[in-house]
Amino acid sequence: MSHKSKRIGFTTSLPVEVILAAGHVPVDLNNIFINSNPAGLVSKAEHEGFPRNVCAWIKGIYTAAREAGLDEVIGVTQGDCSNTHSLMSMLSDQGISVFSFAFPVDKNYADLDKEIQKLEDHFGVARSDVVKVKKRLDSIRAKLLLLDEMTWKESLVTGAENHYWLVSASDFNGNPDKFEEDLHSFLEAAKSREPYKPKLRLAYLGVPPIFSNLYQVVTELGGEVIFNEIQRQFAMLSMQHDIVEQYLEYTYPYTVFDRIKDIATECEKRQLEAIVSYTQSFCHRQIDNILLKKYLDLPFLNLEGDQPGEIDSRTLLRLESFMEIHG
Repeated sequence: MSHKSKRIGFTTSLPVEVILAAGHVPVDLNNIFINSNPAGLVSKAEHEGFPRNVCAWIKGIYTAAREAGLDEVIGVTQGDCSNTHSLMSMLSDQGISVFSFAFPVDKNYADLDKEIQKLEDHFGVARSDVVKVKKRLDSIRAKLLLLDEMTWKESLVTGAENHYWLVSASDFNGNPDKFEEDLHSFLEAAKSREPYKPKLRLAYLGVPPIFSNLYQVVTELGGEVIFNEIQRQFAMLSMQHDIVEQYLEYTYPYTVFDRIKDIATECEKRQLEAIVSYTQSFCHRQIDNILLKKYLDLPFLNLEGDQPGEIDSRTLLRLESFMEIHG
Protein backbone atom coordinates (compact mmCIF):
# COMPACT_ATOMS: atom_id res chain seq x y z
CA MET A 1 0.00 0.00 0.00
CA SER A 2 1.25 3.42 -0.90
CA HIS A 3 2.10 5.76 1.97
CA LYS A 4 1.05 8.75 -0.11
CA SER A 5 -2.62 9.11 -0.91
CA LYS A 6 -3.17 9.81 -4.60
CA ARG A 7 -6.14 11.09 -6.57
CA ILE A 8 -7.05 8.39 -9.08
CA GLY A 9 -9.46 9.36 -11.84
CA PHE A 10 -11.43 6.86 -13.91
CA THR A 11 -13.59 7.11 -17.01
CA THR A 12 -16.48 4.90 -15.87
CA SER A 13 -17.35 2.63 -12.96
CA LEU A 14 -14.85 -0.12 -12.20
CA PRO A 15 -13.76 -1.99 -9.03
CA VAL A 16 -13.38 1.13 -6.89
CA GLU A 17 -12.65 -1.15 -3.94
CA VAL A 18 -9.10 -1.62 -5.26
CA ILE A 19 -8.37 2.12 -5.32
CA LEU A 20 -9.69 2.57 -1.78
CA ALA A 21 -7.81 -0.50 -0.51
CA ALA A 22 -4.60 1.17 -1.70
CA GLY A 23 -5.42 4.23 0.40
CA HIS A 24 -6.14 6.46 -2.59
CA VAL A 25 -9.01 8.81 -3.46
CA PRO A 26 -11.26 7.63 -6.32
CA VAL A 27 -12.49 10.32 -8.71
CA ASP A 28 -15.22 9.52 -11.25
CA LEU A 29 -14.42 11.96 -14.06
CA ASN A 30 -18.03 11.91 -15.26
CA ASN A 31 -19.18 13.38 -11.94
CA ILE A 32 -16.42 16.00 -11.99
CA PHE A 33 -17.40 17.00 -15.52
CA ILE A 34 -21.16 17.29 -15.11
CA ASN A 35 -21.07 18.95 -11.67
CA SER A 36 -18.66 21.76 -12.56
CA ASN A 37 -18.89 23.92 -15.69
CA PRO A 38 -19.67 21.25 -18.30
CA ALA A 39 -20.19 23.60 -21.25
CA GLY A 40 -16.90 25.35 -20.49
CA LEU A 41 -15.01 22.06 -20.23
CA VAL A 42 -16.38 20.88 -23.59
CA SER A 43 -15.49 24.20 -25.19
CA LYS A 44 -11.88 23.97 -23.97
CA ALA A 45 -11.51 20.49 -25.49
CA GLU A 46 -12.91 21.67 -28.82
CA HIS A 47 -10.50 24.61 -28.73
CA GLU A 48 -7.67 22.05 -28.53
CA GLY A 49 -8.99 20.33 -31.63
CA PHE A 50 -11.51 17.73 -30.44
CA PRO A 51 -14.04 17.30 -33.28
CA ARG A 52 -17.57 18.62 -33.04
CA ASN A 53 -19.00 15.15 -33.74
CA VAL A 54 -17.27 13.47 -30.79
CA CYS A 55 -19.35 12.77 -27.67
CA ALA A 56 -19.46 15.78 -25.33
CA TRP A 57 -18.78 13.50 -22.35
CA ILE A 58 -15.40 12.48 -23.79
CA LYS A 59 -14.48 16.11 -24.38
CA GLY A 60 -15.63 17.12 -20.91
CA ILE A 61 -13.82 14.23 -19.25
CA TYR A 62 -10.62 15.16 -21.06
CA THR A 63 -10.63 18.71 -19.71
CA ALA A 64 -11.85 17.59 -16.28
CA ALA A 65 -8.96 15.13 -16.02
CA ARG A 66 -6.46 17.86 -16.86
CA GLU A 67 -7.87 20.28 -14.31
CA ALA A 68 -8.74 17.96 -11.40
CA GLY A 69 -5.22 17.60 -9.97
CA LEU A 70 -5.06 13.86 -10.59
CA ASP A 71 -2.07 11.59 -10.10
CA GLU A 72 -3.35 8.98 -12.55
CA VAL A 73 -6.29 8.12 -14.79
CA ILE A 74 -7.66 4.62 -15.31
CA GLY A 75 -9.38 4.28 -18.67
CA VAL A 76 -12.01 1.57 -19.10
CA THR A 77 -10.97 0.51 -22.58
CA GLN A 78 -13.48 -2.33 -22.99
CA GLY A 79 -17.10 -2.19 -21.89
CA ASP A 80 -17.61 1.55 -22.26
CA CYS A 81 -16.70 3.98 -25.05
CA SER A 82 -14.31 3.16 -27.90
CA ASN A 83 -13.14 6.80 -27.81
CA THR A 84 -11.48 6.02 -24.46
CA HIS A 85 -8.42 4.62 -26.27
CA SER A 86 -7.74 7.95 -27.96
CA LEU A 87 -8.67 9.87 -24.81
CA MET A 88 -5.98 8.00 -22.88
CA SER A 89 -3.41 8.83 -25.55
CA MET A 90 -4.31 12.52 -25.29
CA LEU A 91 -4.01 12.48 -21.50
CA SER A 92 -0.70 10.63 -21.66
CA ASP A 93 0.60 13.25 -24.08
CA GLN A 94 -0.29 15.88 -21.47
CA GLY A 95 1.94 14.13 -18.94
CA ILE A 96 -0.83 12.37 -17.00
CA SER A 97 -0.07 8.80 -15.94
CA VAL A 98 -2.61 6.39 -17.44
CA PHE A 99 -3.61 2.78 -16.84
CA SER A 100 -6.24 0.62 -18.51
CA PHE A 101 -8.97 -1.71 -17.27
CA ALA A 102 -11.09 -3.92 -19.54
CA PHE A 103 -14.34 -5.74 -18.85
CA PRO A 104 -14.25 -9.04 -20.81
CA VAL A 105 -16.39 -9.05 -23.94
CA ASP A 106 -17.77 -12.51 -23.21
CA LYS A 107 -18.55 -11.75 -19.54
CA ASN A 108 -16.10 -14.42 -18.42
CA TYR A 109 -15.31 -14.97 -14.72
CA ALA A 110 -11.67 -15.98 -15.21
CA ASP A 111 -10.86 -13.04 -17.48
CA LEU A 112 -12.53 -10.52 -15.20
CA ASP A 113 -10.71 -12.01 -12.22
CA LYS A 114 -7.40 -11.47 -14.08
CA GLU A 115 -8.30 -7.85 -14.82
CA ILE A 116 -9.07 -7.17 -11.17
CA GLN A 117 -5.82 -8.90 -10.18
CA LYS A 118 -3.96 -6.68 -12.65
CA LEU A 119 -5.49 -3.64 -10.99
CA GLU A 120 -4.57 -5.00 -7.54
CA ASP A 121 -0.98 -5.62 -8.64
CA HIS A 122 -0.77 -2.11 -10.10
CA PHE A 123 -1.75 -0.58 -6.75
CA GLY A 124 0.10 -3.14 -4.62
CA VAL A 125 -2.87 -4.52 -2.70
CA ALA A 126 -3.98 -8.06 -1.87
CA ARG A 127 -7.41 -9.48 -2.66
CA SER A 128 -8.02 -9.87 1.08
CA ASP A 129 -7.61 -6.10 1.52
CA VAL A 130 -9.97 -5.45 -1.36
CA VAL A 131 -12.60 -7.78 0.13
CA LYS A 132 -12.44 -5.88 3.43
CA VAL A 133 -13.10 -2.62 1.60
CA LYS A 134 -15.94 -4.23 -0.32
CA LYS A 135 -17.63 -5.23 2.95
CA ARG A 136 -17.29 -1.64 4.15
CA LEU A 137 -18.77 -0.25 0.93
CA ASP A 138 -21.57 -2.83 0.95
CA SER A 139 -22.72 -1.43 4.29
CA ILE A 140 -23.18 1.90 2.50
CA ARG A 141 -24.75 0.23 -0.52
CA ALA A 142 -27.32 -1.35 1.81
CA LYS A 143 -28.42 2.19 2.70
CA LEU A 144 -28.56 3.08 -0.99
CA LEU A 145 -30.76 0.02 -1.52
CA LEU A 146 -33.06 1.43 1.18
CA LEU A 147 -33.05 4.78 -0.64
CA ASP A 148 -34.01 3.03 -3.87
CA GLU A 149 -36.86 1.23 -2.11
CA MET A 150 -38.02 4.55 -0.64
CA THR A 151 -38.24 5.74 -4.25
CA TRP A 152 -40.34 2.94 -5.72
CA LYS A 153 -42.10 1.42 -2.70
CA GLU A 154 -42.87 4.46 -0.57
CA SER A 155 -42.70 7.45 -2.95
CA LEU A 156 -40.62 9.42 -0.44
CA VAL A 157 -37.49 9.95 -2.57
CA THR A 158 -37.73 11.69 -5.94
CA GLY A 159 -36.21 10.47 -9.18
CA ALA A 160 -33.73 13.34 -9.13
CA GLU A 161 -32.60 12.49 -5.60
CA ASN A 162 -32.39 8.82 -6.48
CA HIS A 163 -30.25 9.73 -9.49
CA TYR A 164 -27.89 11.89 -7.44
CA TRP A 165 -27.20 9.41 -4.67
CA LEU A 166 -26.86 6.34 -6.89
CA VAL A 167 -24.61 7.96 -9.48
CA SER A 168 -22.45 9.47 -6.71
CA ALA A 169 -21.80 5.97 -5.38
CA SER A 170 -19.46 5.31 -8.31
CA ASP A 171 -16.73 7.03 -6.26
CA PHE A 172 -18.57 7.87 -3.01
CA ASN A 173 -17.59 11.49 -3.65
CA GLY A 174 -14.01 10.46 -2.84
CA ASN A 175 -14.82 9.89 0.84
CA PRO A 176 -17.02 6.90 1.79
CA ASP A 177 -17.27 7.90 5.47
CA LYS A 178 -18.53 11.40 4.67
CA PHE A 179 -20.78 10.01 1.95
CA GLU A 180 -22.40 7.61 4.41
CA GLU A 181 -22.86 10.33 7.00
CA ASP A 182 -24.59 12.61 4.49
CA LEU A 183 -26.68 9.74 3.15
CA HIS A 184 -27.86 8.83 6.65
CA SER A 185 -28.97 12.42 7.27
CA PHE A 186 -30.82 12.50 3.95
CA LEU A 187 -32.65 9.23 4.64
CA GLU A 188 -33.73 10.36 8.11
CA ALA A 189 -35.16 13.57 6.68
CA ALA A 190 -36.90 11.77 3.79
CA LYS A 191 -38.70 9.38 6.15
CA SER A 192 -40.83 12.24 7.51
CA ARG A 193 -42.10 13.36 4.08
CA GLU A 194 -45.55 12.96 2.63
CA PRO A 195 -45.57 10.46 -0.28
CA TYR A 196 -45.89 11.97 -3.74
CA LYS A 197 -48.45 10.69 -6.27
CA PRO A 198 -47.22 11.01 -9.87
CA LYS A 199 -49.53 10.69 -12.85
CA LEU A 200 -46.97 8.52 -14.63
CA ARG A 201 -44.40 6.15 -13.11
CA LEU A 202 -41.35 6.23 -15.37
CA ALA A 203 -38.22 4.23 -16.02
CA TYR A 204 -35.16 6.22 -17.03
CA LEU A 205 -32.80 4.12 -19.16
CA GLY A 206 -29.30 4.87 -20.35
CA VAL A 207 -26.40 6.94 -19.13
CA PRO A 208 -27.09 9.96 -16.89
CA PRO A 209 -28.44 12.87 -18.96
CA ILE A 210 -26.33 15.77 -20.11
CA PHE A 211 -29.47 17.88 -19.67
CA SER A 212 -29.30 19.76 -16.37
CA ASN A 213 -33.07 19.92 -15.76
CA LEU A 214 -34.52 16.69 -17.16
CA TYR A 215 -35.79 15.36 -13.82
CA GLN A 216 -37.23 18.75 -12.91
CA VAL A 217 -39.14 18.93 -16.20
CA VAL A 218 -40.49 15.38 -15.83
CA THR A 219 -41.79 16.24 -12.35
CA GLU A 220 -43.34 19.51 -13.55
CA LEU A 221 -45.18 17.54 -16.24
CA GLY A 222 -46.69 15.29 -13.58
CA GLY A 223 -44.41 12.26 -13.89
CA GLU A 224 -41.68 10.82 -11.71
CA VAL A 225 -38.69 8.62 -12.44
CA ILE A 226 -39.13 5.53 -10.26
CA PHE A 227 -36.24 3.57 -11.78
CA ASN A 228 -32.83 4.94 -12.78
CA GLU A 229 -31.31 2.03 -14.68
CA ILE A 230 -27.61 2.79 -15.17
CA GLN A 231 -27.27 4.89 -12.02
CA ARG A 232 -28.49 1.87 -10.05
CA GLN A 233 -25.89 -0.25 -11.82
CA PHE A 234 -23.14 2.23 -10.89
CA ALA A 235 -24.17 1.87 -7.23
CA MET A 236 -23.61 -1.93 -7.37
CA LEU A 237 -26.74 -2.72 -5.39
CA SER A 238 -26.67 -6.46 -6.09
CA MET A 239 -23.92 -6.70 -3.44
CA GLN A 240 -22.57 -10.11 -4.40
CA HIS A 241 -20.27 -11.72 -1.81
CA ASP A 242 -17.56 -12.32 -4.43
CA ILE A 243 -16.10 -9.15 -5.94
CA VAL A 244 -15.72 -10.80 -9.35
CA GLU A 245 -19.38 -11.85 -9.29
CA GLN A 246 -20.25 -8.29 -8.25
CA TYR A 247 -18.75 -6.89 -11.44
CA LEU A 248 -20.19 -9.67 -13.59
CA GLU A 249 -23.67 -8.70 -12.34
CA TYR A 250 -22.97 -5.11 -13.41
CA THR A 251 -24.85 -4.87 -16.72
CA TYR A 252 -23.44 -1.64 -18.18
CA PRO A 253 -20.19 -3.03 -19.74
CA TYR A 254 -21.78 -6.07 -21.32
CA THR A 255 -24.50 -6.68 -23.94
CA VAL A 256 -27.82 -4.92 -24.34
CA PHE A 257 -29.50 -8.26 -23.57
CA ASP A 258 -28.05 -8.17 -20.04
CA ARG A 259 -29.62 -4.73 -19.68
CA ILE A 260 -32.98 -5.83 -21.10
CA LYS A 261 -33.29 -8.67 -18.59
CA ASP A 262 -32.56 -6.34 -15.67
CA ILE A 263 -34.84 -3.57 -16.96
CA ALA A 264 -37.79 -5.89 -17.59
CA THR A 265 -37.53 -7.30 -14.07
CA GLU A 266 -37.40 -3.86 -12.47
CA CYS A 267 -40.22 -2.42 -14.59
CA GLU A 268 -42.56 -5.22 -13.51
CA LYS A 269 -41.49 -5.08 -9.85
CA ARG A 270 -41.88 -1.30 -9.66
CA GLN A 271 -45.18 -1.24 -11.62
CA LEU A 272 -43.81 1.21 -14.12
CA GLU A 273 -46.02 2.65 -16.85
CA ALA A 274 -43.65 4.09 -19.45
CA ILE A 275 -39.98 4.36 -20.42
CA VAL A 276 -37.76 7.32 -21.23
CA SER A 277 -34.51 6.11 -22.78
CA TYR A 278 -31.68 8.61 -23.06
CA THR A 279 -28.74 8.36 -25.43
CA GLN A 280 -25.86 10.72 -26.08
CA SER A 281 -25.29 12.06 -29.59
CA PHE A 282 -22.68 10.13 -31.59
CA CYS A 283 -22.85 7.15 -29.17
CA HIS A 284 -23.06 3.51 -30.30
CA ARG A 285 -25.69 2.92 -27.61
CA GLN A 286 -28.21 4.65 -29.85
CA ILE A 287 -28.32 1.37 -31.77
CA ASP A 288 -29.20 -0.48 -28.55
CA ASN A 289 -32.47 1.45 -28.41
CA ILE A 290 -33.73 -0.58 -31.38
CA LEU A 291 -33.57 -3.70 -29.23
CA LEU A 292 -34.67 -2.01 -26.01
CA LYS A 293 -37.83 -0.79 -27.74
CA LYS A 294 -38.40 -4.17 -29.37
CA TYR A 295 -38.20 -6.24 -26.18
CA LEU A 296 -39.56 -3.91 -23.48
CA ASP A 297 -43.35 -3.90 -23.56
CA LEU A 298 -44.07 -0.35 -22.34
CA PRO A 299 -44.61 3.02 -24.07
CA PHE A 300 -41.11 4.09 -25.10
CA LEU A 301 -39.65 7.55 -25.71
CA ASN A 302 -36.06 7.93 -26.89
CA LEU A 303 -34.38 11.24 -26.04
CA GLU A 304 -31.04 12.33 -27.44
CA GLY A 305 -28.74 14.91 -25.89
CA ASP A 306 -25.65 16.57 -27.31
CA GLN A 307 -24.29 19.61 -25.48
CA PRO A 308 -24.63 20.28 -21.73
CA GLY A 309 -27.39 22.62 -20.66
CA GLU A 310 -31.14 22.72 -20.20
CA ILE A 311 -33.54 20.71 -22.35
CA ASP A 312 -34.02 22.22 -25.80
CA SER A 313 -37.48 23.20 -27.05
CA ARG A 314 -37.82 20.21 -29.40
CA THR A 315 -37.02 17.71 -26.64
CA LEU A 316 -39.39 19.50 -24.28
CA LEU A 317 -42.21 19.27 -26.83
CA ARG A 318 -41.62 15.55 -27.30
CA LEU A 319 -41.65 14.99 -23.54
CA GLU A 320 -44.84 17.02 -23.12
CA SER A 321 -46.60 15.06 -25.85
CA PHE A 322 -45.46 11.71 -24.48
CA MET A 323 -46.57 12.54 -20.94
CA GLU A 324 -49.92 13.86 -22.13
CA ILE A 325 -50.66 10.73 -24.13
CA HIS A 326 -49.61 8.22 -21.46
CA GLY A 327 -50.16 10.14 -18.21
